Amino acid sequence: MTEAPGDERAPDLQQAAPGPEPAPDRLPPDRSQAILEATKQVGAILKRAGHKFALAGSVAVYAHGGTGTLQHDTDFCVLPEDAEAVAGSLRTAGLTVRVPPEDWLVKTTCFDQDVDIIFELAHQPVTVDLLSRAEELPVDSVHMPVLSATDLVVNLSTAFSEHHCDFGAVLPVARSLREKVDWPEVRRRCGDEPMPAAFLYLLERLNVIDPEPEER
Repeated sequence: MTEAPGDERAPDLQQAAPGPEPAPDRLPPDRSQAILEATKQVGAILKRAGHKFALAGSVAVYAHGGTGTLQHDTDFCVLPEDAEAVAGSLRTAGLTVRVPPEDWLVKTTCFDQDVDIIFELAHQPVTVDLLSRAEELPVDSVHMPVLSATDLVVNLSTAFSEHHCDFGAVLPVARSLREKVDWPEVRRRCGDEPMPAAFLYLLERLNVIDPEPEER
């Protein structure tokens, strides 16, 4: 999605149209609530425009009943081919769209909170199948599609690498969502990759999940 100077393939993503940002006096009193308000606002914009999307990241975990500690932003997944149209809808609603150096997302800001519009998760494009598995859940008060608990754990686990392997950040997610996760499916989709396998082994040792049945 990152374009070279003069490339006209994605003018919607390159140009940030001016528009009113939410007034400072409308900001919620705490950071977590501000992130929720931004999530609801952007989710409502995407729903009105008829885009296929799903909420991801820490706010998706929250929507599933997980930890209430929200991270520094909110994440939405969209199809790669819909990225320009989504950017246009956000600009029409008065939000500024920015294109970062990474070529797998675009960014906006709402209620002074960062919002990532992602079209690639764990190095794989967002697909129709992924979005079709999303569940309609309330986020504070607005219902919207939310990535399934199984997809959330799969994407977090497959994102581990030798350069990024913070099990401690994902462990609370696995604990809080374990009853909603299809763990055999997680194992199947993670395959024999060493980092996800190590994380699953840690979950077994901590009695978060049952050990994988031995083959007979």
